[in-house]
Amino acid sequence: MGDTVARAMWERFEPVHQLVYFAPEVREAADGLGMRGYWMGYFALRAAPLGPAPAAVVTSCFHVFHPDRVARALPDAWGHASPQEVLRARERAIDAAMTRLYGADVVASAEVAEAADLAWRAALAADTAGRVLGAANQALPRPAQPHVRLWQAVTTLREHRGDGHFAVLVGRRLGPVAAMALKSAAGETDAEFQRSARQWDADAWRAAEKDLAERGWLDGRGRLSAAGSAAHERIEADTDAAAAAPWTALGPDATARLAHLLEPLARTVLDSGIVPAANPVGLTNGTWGSPG
Repeated sequence: MGDTVARAMWERFEPVHQLVYFAPEVREAADGLGMRGYWMGYFALRAAPLGPAPAAVVTSCFHVFHPDRVARALPDAWGHASPQEVLRARERAIDAAMTRLYGADVVASAEVAEAADLAWRAALAADTAGRVLGAANQALPRPAQPHVRLWQAVTTLREHRGDGHFAVLVGRRLGPVAAMALKSAAGETDAEFQRSARQWDADAWRAAEKDLAERGWLDGRGRLSAAGSAAHERIEADTDAAAAAPWTALGPDATARLAHLLEPLARTVLDSGIVPAANPVGLTNGTWGSPG
């Protein structure tokens, strides 16, 4: 299975995963637990598989957030609800969000059950050595409801891919802000959205752009140079290569089948407008590459 398969599968499962950040049912669940504001809910819901992790650990795992952004949420969140309570609330919220968005007939369909089982097989095959968020999600119990199981499986695959991406960035001595600035210069996401959401100030962003310019990766207008484009492409290629193991284990036919089953689910999320156009991961609009 080539590295392009890992990219094609990410494009299909990432929109489904994104429901946890943008579906109103998830925000309602976090508020119901007593979380104060969006960001406390975000960090609690995403970090809960790690257990009651302190801010420093979560900052390290999530890579791109200013430590102060994380420290405003953790460990205070664990005083409102334990990680186990957060995980149960997360499952209930995902159940409600997927049922509303896709409809009761779809979430109860044979196709969603088949997708869930295929995705779960791929997630169990993910190599998690050195991948903390991927490992923590992989270790969670198998949800009984197929659509929730599908969401948990693609979340494991997503965090597995993210762990590998961060390792690639660290290997190239790209810190959090420089990594975001490079992604923004490549036109994949909005720079101001990235900077403000992750709570870095303008000075930190300018310093990161200076670092990239000194490497020869940005031109005088702040755009990617030829060297910068090559570096960006290599980072993405290495990320795809690091994410290939689950699809190699699943095999080409099953992977292609899962891609086919995920496409209408991903398209529904993208067409719903739930995910902002300037989303920080650079989510595509559904013009997908081939999974095989």
